[in-house]
Parts: sequence; structure tokens; C-alpha cells
Amino acid sequence: MILSDKRIIEEMETGSIKILPFDRSCLGSNSYDVHLGKHLATYVDTELDAKKHNTIAHFEIPEEGFLLQPGAFYLGVTEEYTETHNHVPFLEGKSSTGRLGIDIHATAGKGDVGFCGNWTLEISVKLPVRIYAGMPIGQLIYFPVDGEIEVKYNNKSGAKYSGQPNKPVESMMWKNQF
Repeated sequence: MILSDKRIIEEMETGSIKILPFDRSCLGSNSYDVHLGKHLATYVDTELDAKKHNTIAHFEIPEEGFLLQPGAFYLGVTEEYTETHNHVPFLEGKSSTGRLGIDIHATAGKGDVGFCGNWTLEISVKLPVRIYAGMPIGQLIYFPVDGEIEVKYNNKSGAKYSGQPNKPVESMMWKNQF
């Protein structure tokens, strides 16, 4: 079951869902449109190692936009800060974004109950595409959880992505024990 527009508003009124900034015109019948923040990042090294901390270089999208290239991998961020305390949030690309050949996540479209922060986007493109800060980039949908949550993500020790800022965050795989 996915929350409807009315239920999303009700959950925002109780504080179990937070979207900042919130614009009522971005609320669909069962989703909320999120926008591309002004910061992008790319990995410094061309070869990444899952056991090492791979650093990224941040830059701002200029007013005239930025041309994404196929074969490159970019980290972006949502303009919106979100909190989800009783539902599982899913971030999916908008059909308009997909029709431009833009993928906004490689694998991580699901958030956890208790996620608080801006969403880091894992962006790749099929063809060169010019993007702009503030453009609609994806949509959040919310699923109710069946059963009580023992430990929410924002209270989990070792939660690597809790409180993500308004800049893209690199992979923290290197913090795992393997």
C-alpha cells in the first residue's frame, strides 16, 4: 500500500513525515516531486576500491546548467531535506527524467524508517544531457510499515548516512567489516 496525497499531508501534520521546503503543487496523488540541489560531485580517482575511502570533488551547477556525459558517474543531492519516522520512503525517477535518459539511482532507491537528511542521487545518463539546479528530478513515495520498528535508522549505531547534508555524500562501504 502506498500513501495517498491526503495521507502524506496528514503524516506531515503529525510530524511523522517532513519535507523541507514543501510546495503543495509538487504533491501528486501518491507521491511528492523532489528537485535537484545545486551541488554535484564526482569521484577523484577513476578506479574505486570498496575497502578504501574514495574521495569526491564537489562543484556547483552553474546557472547555465551542466552537461552530464555518458560513461561518467555523478553524485547529486535533492534540494529537499526529508524525515520519515513511520514509513518506508522510496525515491524513484520521474518519467520525464527517465525519458531524457537520466538514471537517478544505481541501486539505492529505498530509504529506511528514521532516515533524516537530503537524498544523495547516483546519476548516470544514456546521452549527453544538460541539467539544472532546481529541476524536478524524482519522486518520493511512502509505504506503511507492518509491525513495530525496534531501532529506527536515525537511532542505529553506525548509521553511515544519517543526517546527510545538502551536498552529495560518497560511498561509506569502507566502514563495513568484510
